[in-house]
Amino acid sequence: MARVVIYTTSYCPYCTGAKAFLRAKKVQFEEIDVTDDPAKRAEMERLSQRWTVPQIFIDGQPIGGYDDMRELESKWTTRSVARSRPLTRRR
Repeated sequence: MARVVIYTTSYCPYCTGAKAFLRAKKVQFEEIDVTDDPAKRAEMERLSQRWTVPQIFIDGQPIGGYDDMRELESKWTTRSVARSRPLTRRR
């Protein structure tokens, strides 16, 4: 199973949305709250090259924020559907 890490703040609505989305998908994740932790925030910025929250990592790879995660999920779903066999009609 992939390791998912999400950097958040306590006042960020996108962070709340991202966590709710992951929970709805039954994805386990580690949350790192950077609200009052400048060192953790600096770590997030260094690893992601971004300063906004949330920042989401899958197996150590930065995927971006909430919108990026939703776009990635949409592309994955579209790709999965495109690769599946077409339905055949029974006669």
